[in-house]
Formats: sequence, structure tokens, C-alpha cells
Amino acid sequence: MRAWSVSTPGPIEEGALRFVEKPVPQPAGDELLVRVRACGVCRTDLHVTEGDLPVHRPGVTPGHEVVGDVAGLGAEVSGFAFGDRVGVAWLRHTDGTCAYCLRGAENLCPGSRYTGWDADGGYAEYTTVPAAFAHPLPGGLDDVALAPLLCAGIIGYRALRRSALPPGGRLGLYGFGGSAHLCAQVALAEGARVHVLTRGAAARRLALELGAASAGDAHERPPEPLDSAILFAPAGDLVPVALRALDRGGVLAVAGIHLSDTPPLHYESELFYEKELRSVTSNTREDAREFLALAARHGVRATTHSYPLSRADEALRDLKAGRFDGAAVLVNDVT
Repeated sequence: MRAWSVSTPGPIEEGALRFVEKPVPQPAGDELLVRVRACGVCRTDLHVTEGDLPVHRPGVTPGHEVVGDVAGLGAEVSGFAFGDRVGVAWLRHTDGTCAYCLRGAENLCPGSRYTGWDADGGYAEYTTVPAAFAHPLPGGLDDVALAPLLCAGIIGYRALRRSALPPGGRLGLYGFGGSAHLCAQVALAEGARVHVLTRGAAARRLALELGAASAGDAHERPPEPLDSAILFAPAGDLVPVALRALDRGGVLAVAGIHLSDTPPLHYESELFYEKELRSVTSNTREDAREFLALAARHGVRATTHSYPLSRADEALRDLKAGRFDGAAVLVNDVT
């Protein structure tokens, strides 16, 4: 099969990602073989490709927002059939026995493994997934519309819950890419006032079209103090900016898996009055189930830009440069 491979992690502009031939993977006993129909392009794929995240699997195929059809079943699999449409997301394994898993926090499992980092992902004709971590998908949406929901949507949802937004609260979103524009739709549907702070003019226009109360530059003050904020941009220098924008008792959640270094924080203006700074680590399968149900109920829709699978490197370059709003999705033009 044709698949993209991270040859040597480095700048995407210098050929770190290469289109190669790989064997079609064989599913283990507890796994599904999935023929990829579409795969979302996530900033985490860029972090894996460029080496911001340490190498877990040399030559890995990125991609963890996969919509596809079941093309093979391991001997131990039940509950799935050939041709079923399924989603493959970031989280692909937890040990199920550690203290974190047993208390319902499987996203913190020390033995967790991830699609497109620990195992080959969806920038390919085929991928595999443990059946226990495959997601049945709602009807009514096509493959391209569904793909970004499988990571951008899920992690945005977890970040929203981590931000402790009160009912009818004031939410600030720093950065407005694939995850943030889905998170905003959930928050708006639940009655929040949303303020978007981002560098891109196209992203600010999209925010206003979706119903945001305001959209400005990331370093500007929002028009009112915030109850909660979520930092989606991987820019540590925005942490104190967002903390200063919080009202007393406000919470800032940092949604990314990678963040550049933060500058020193000034206690009185940025942390005092019981402000909180929280990180967001992956997600649980329950997060995914809750979000997909909410997305169907509230009509959450990704703004998408399609690229052929054979041009995945171009999609990542465009993501890095901020050349599109919403989310990019690779469509299999090989199989």
C-alpha cells in the first residue's frame, strides 16, 4: 500500500514526510483492519513529523482522525462486521489495570499508546485499531465532515470541560483552528458567550460567522473578563496573556500536547484571586462517546478543506503556515 512515513523528524518543508510503499498491516487478534476513506490533519501530526514530540516508532505513519471501513477482523473480535464504518482516534491502548484506568482517568494511563505515534496511523490506504478503541460513527455526516471530530472535536470537548465554564459563562478561545472552531460550537450551543483571540483574519471571520461575540488578535484584551479560557495555539507566551484576561476565580485550560516555553508568571496580575492553570492530556473513550453524541444533537460541523492523500505533505505545510481556517482532511485518492 501507499503510505506517508516520517523518515527523519525535521521541518516539514525539508522533506521529513515521505510517500512510500509499506505492507498492508495485518490486524492482531483483537484488532480491526480499516480501509482509510478520510483522515483529518491534526497539529499533533505536525509535532510528530517535525520532532517536537519524541520518536516512539521510527518511520511512523501519522494520522489519528480516521474514517474508514472495516476490511479485516482479528480472530478475537466481535461486534464488528466487514464494511462497517468506524472511526480511529488518537488513544488506541490503555492497560486497564492501573490506578488511573480504574478511577476512570484512562487518559493518564502510563501504559497508554497512540495512533500515528506509537503505531502507524491514517496517512495511508489502510491502518489498524484495537476493536475496543474503534468508534462507531453517527449517520448523517460524510467522511470528510466526520474526520475532524475524532480528535479536534474530542480534545476540544475535553478542554471545554477542563476549563470549568459555568452555565452562560464567558469563554475565551486562544487560537481558532480545527479544535477550537468545534469547541466553540459546543460552547455556543450550551449558552456561553464566546470570545475568539487569534492571529488569522480568516479564522476571525469564521468565528464571527459561527456566532462568537467578538474576534480579535491573540494579544488583545477581550471586551469583557473571562470566566474560562482555552489555549489551543501551541504558544507558551500566550499563557500569561490569557491568565490576565480571566476574571477572579477563572480557569485557563491548555489544550495542546506540545507548548513552547512559557515566560515567568507575575503572581499578582496573572495567578492571584484564585485563578487556575490546567493542562489537558489526551482524552478518554467516554469523552469521545459524549462528544459524538453532543455533536449529533447540536449539529456541530467542521469547516473543512480537502486534500488528496497523495498531498499530505502540502496539507501539513499549509497547516503550519496558517493558510486555511477550520480543518484540513485527506481523502484517499490511492485506493
